[in-house]
Amino acid sequence: MACSRTAPDRFSVRLRRHQNPVNEDRASRYHRLKRQASVISLAWSLVLLGGLMTTGLSVSLRNAAESISLRLIPGRWEFLPTVLAYVTFLSILNEIGSVPLGFYSGFALERRYGLSNETFGSWVRDRTKAFGVGLVLAWGGVSIIYALIRMSPDRWWLSAGAAFALLIIGLTNLAPVILLPLFYTVRPLDRESLRARLMALAQRAGARVVGAYEWGLGDKTKKANAALTGIGGTRRILVSDTMLAEYSEEEIEVILAHELAHHVHHDIWKGIVFESGLILAGFFLASRVLAALAGSFRLRGVSDIAGLPLLLMAAGAVSLIMVPVAHAMSRSYERNADRFALAVTKNPSAFISAMRRLGAQNLAEEHPSKLVQWIFYSHPPLRERIAAAQAFKA
Repeated sequence: MACSRTAPDRFSVRLRRHQNPVNEDRASRYHRLKRQASVISLAWSLVLLGGLMTTGLSVSLRNAAESISLRLIPGRWEFLPTVLAYVTFLSILNEIGSVPLGFYSGFALERRYGLSNETFGSWVRDRTKAFGVGLVLAWGGVSIIYALIRMSPDRWWLSAGAAFALLIIGLTNLAPVILLPLFYTVRPLDRESLRARLMALAQRAGARVVGAYEWGLGDKTKKANAALTGIGGTRRILVSDTMLAEYSEEEIEVILAHELAHHVHHDIWKGIVFESGLILAGFFLASRVLAALAGSFRLRGVSDIAGLPLLLMAAGAVSLIMVPVAHAMSRSYERNADRFALAVTKNPSAFISAMRRLGAQNLAEEHPSKLVQWIFYSHPPLRERIAAAQAFKA
């Protein structure tokens, strides 16, 4: 009896491994290299910001920014152009150090592992656009912070936290209609049966959407994705062309049911509140650090733009420390969204096949260590999600 069970069990294990489309070793190497690149990127930012403060180069950058500003707008109104010029200098320095790593992680690795369709020219264009968008956002954000510091040197962190909470809401609302089209083609979904199916799913789930759209990822990547972006009047369903080409309508429906769950469960707003709280705490710590160390770094006071690297390091420390907490919350939301998708579609078979297909196509890592999950994973591992669907099916 024991032998009769052992042989089929061994055979079934081999069969499952053969049927599993995910190459675990290859996926593990890919994700390990991506994680290493992200850690090095963080280290570069710390070296840059810390180096600017400890060497006095930040003061030199401020002096150069003031010199340019005085030529443009002499007199008392040079504050804003000084801030803009300093932020530009800092952004360029950061980009110089980030480009090689960005090329390795965002272009070379993707091509090495067969995940990219993007040409080098397209990567350069996207990188340039991303730098431009980031610079404009940095101009606005830093200008608000330092204007508030000048108005209230002791309590600026309160008003800055409130201002950034509003900015997060605005960007979440406008990103699908302003930022996304800068990098991808987005057009109405022309498969009427699928469009009707997804709109009916949204109505059944109680999530109001303005439409379903095809998301042009195929020119850049072989990966597949789907999303429900925006809030309020800009909420729309996005399905990548790479997914439309390979997945059944049932699989796409269950994937979108998962995305709809985040809106039904108000996960987007929970995330905004959590992120706003982190920013507020970061600004509070930055205000204390600037007040304590301004003299040590030859700053003219807390409102000196030369202290921006110190402000960024202090504020960023709070978010960095809370990364495991944020990821734990996110994994909980994702598990709830999976349960919602299974309940609303009652189609665990489609969910399982979609997860396996996504895992193979996106080179998902099936068995990350607990430590890796704790630090880096915002979603549960693929095997856990499939196991939950199999239990639901049973």
